[in-house]
Amino acid sequence: MTGEKPIFDRVGLIGLGLIGSSMAWAMKRRNIAGHIAGYARSEQTRARAMELGFLDSAHESAAACATDCDLVVLCTPLGVYRQIGEEIAPVLKSGAIVSDVGSTKVSVINALSPVMPEGIHLLPGHPVAGTENSGPDAGFETLFDDRYTILTPLSDTPTAVVDRLRAFWEACGAMVEIMDAEHHDRVLAITSHLPHLIAYTIVGTASDLENQLAREQADETDMVKTSDVIRFSAGGFRDFTRIAGSDPVMWRDVFLNNREAVLEMLGRFSEDLVALQRAVRWSDGDKLEEWFTRTRGIRRSIVEQKQAGTFIAMETGDDD
Repeated sequence: MTGEKPIFDRVGLIGLGLIGSSMAWAMKRRNIAGHIAGYARSEQTRARAMELGFLDSAHESAAACATDCDLVVLCTPLGVYRQIGEEIAPVLKSGAIVSDVGSTKVSVINALSPVMPEGIHLLPGHPVAGTENSGPDAGFETLFDDRYTILTPLSDTPTAVVDRLRAFWEACGAMVEIMDAEHHDRVLAITSHLPHLIAYTIVGTASDLENQLAREQADETDMVKTSDVIRFSAGGFRDFTRIAGSDPVMWRDVFLNNREAVLEMLGRFSEDLVALQRAVRWSDGDKLEEWFTRTRGIRRSIVEQKQAGTFIAMETGDDD
């Protein structure tokens, strides 16, 4: 759509990490915004964003960034949403859309709805795309191509507002789905949040074993060698370490803000894990093969839907 009229005259990005910078690059690629304003806490990050060229202006406060914007997108950890909402509320332009990129949606509505002025449209969003990298240098213009972005409108959100933000994300390359906020949180709890929790746990367990083996080697040889746990990491474990390399503050906020759904899915997973443990203990090969065959089919369906490419860390906002 290069050369066409921008979808928004002015867009404000609060947070200039992977998602914020990638959104800016996508907007630049297709002339989606007339002006892209950005804010990050760090002066160094703001300067780097301007140096890279994906912003038209950088601002020293969230309020200054949001002033006169038609669309404001929060690309920060979930834990600071309420604070940011309170700061930008007095300067928001009448009719503006306030959205976000967070991996939980009920908490976003609860945090921002009470502080949004009359005439402002809150429309939470979640681009289901990312990498384990963060910061302004991590962004790239094709991050959202053929990836889903989920929008969770409130009951009173005008259809025209939803359509406009849908058009924005589609112009950025995404496939857009409309979903209830509570349903979103349950789905993402199993597809994103639980896998990250498992990855953090497995990598932590491996680290503990590595330290134990190193101590045992030291006792036997008076010297500490590189542990075989890390040295002989196979592809599966490397995938876990990549997921576990995601921003710890961001994921702390995700688990705290989607606690109920995560605990529900963790309980389901624990039950299945016990069943598999029993199958291994009793050499129940039929049970194991049945389980592995079914789950391989799920993997194939993911590949067929072209969702198996770039590593996806669902919710990668940061505000360096």
